[in-house]
Amino acid sequence: MNMQFLWSPSAKALYGPAGRFDAWALAWEPAQAPADARDVSPLEALEAIAANGGMRRVPVGIIGPKIATDDELAIAQRLGGELARLGLQLLCGGKNGVMEAASKGCFDAGGMAIGLLPDDEWTAANDYVAIPIPTGIGPARNAIIARGCQILIAIGGGHGTLSEMALGLHFNRPVLALGNAPSVEGATLCDSADDALERMAAHILRPPARELS
Repeated sequence: MNMQFLWSPSAKALYGPAGRFDAWALAWEPAQAPADARDVSPLEALEAIAANGGMRRVPVGIIGPKIATDDELAIAQRLGGELARLGLQLLCGGKNGVMEAASKGCFDAGGMAIGLLPDDEWTAANDYVAIPIPTGIGPARNAIIARGCQILIAIGGGHGTLSEMALGLHFNRPVLALGNAPSVEGATLCDSADDALERMAAHILRPPARELS
């Protein structure tokens, strides 16, 4: 579903068919857009919100293998940095490979990555995880990642990533796939990191269907 978003510099607020976006409640409230409101894409809308007070830190999961290609690592690092720049919360598995690259991107951009570790101690986290949470439950922590995120972005991966993608879909979470991510029915294959960011932004800003009726 394509949505039209309008940004008002005077009100420093985002508007759409459902009204005005409350950046803390992550909900839409009835309102008319001011005359100076201009068209923006979903990603431009998040950028404008981030530059004007920010929003509640929506958890976005970046998932992928511990052994990844250079391209996958580069994509993960870029996306981690973009989440921090947009004021969103990176949630990952806290280990190496794609998880470490995403955490580094987030760290370098001033963000604080949360790592849900399968291990018993926080010291198992990679060096860029700001908030390490040892679950002590092994691979079962994948279910917490899938449940805890509003949206999941898979970059490459094997069986572990496959389980997170399937769990995310089971929990009605949108799953975006990049690179050599496993093919899972219901996941959305993205052409590029830019495509994934636009789709992510559109999902975060999409009003419930009842607000459009």
